[in-house]
Amino acid sequence: MNRCNSCNRAVAHIRGGAQAPNLRGCVRFQQMENHVCVEISIQGLPQNDSGFYGFHIHEGSRCTGVDFADTGSHYNPENTPHPRHAGDLPPLLMCCGGACQTVTTDRFRVAEIIGRTVVIHSMADDFRSQPAGDAGTKIGCGVIYMP
Repeated sequence: MNRCNSCNRAVAHIRGGAQAPNLRGCVRFQQMENHVCVEISIQGLPQNDSGFYGFHIHEGSRCTGVDFADTGSHYNPENTPHPRHAGDLPPLLMCCGGACQTVTTDRFRVAEIIGRTVVIHSMADDFRSQPAGDAGTKIGCGVIYMP
């Protein structure tokens, strides 16, 4: 049985950058016994051609720099090719200007991502381009922290 305590949970409050100033939302992480449950709720996504947006954990610890450049690359401690990075998550699908979804992953533990960043990209991840899926500009960002 998993006991819920502060080291099992994390959150990132997402804010938009210059290309998506109205983007806001929250990503919650809950450590379960063998996986992490990731719950996202976002509003203010700008329209793109597909309605899909890349969604990843990045290695950086700050949502600063032009187009959030200081977030760095995808979180990839095992140095695997894309889309097998630990930080690769399923794309977001926009509905009515926002996106809500819950996914599970066994590629990381909550304790490993504290202080890293969650990034939303302007386009869909193509799941093949190296090193990061050609998902376009970083339009939203949040630092992952323990509540």
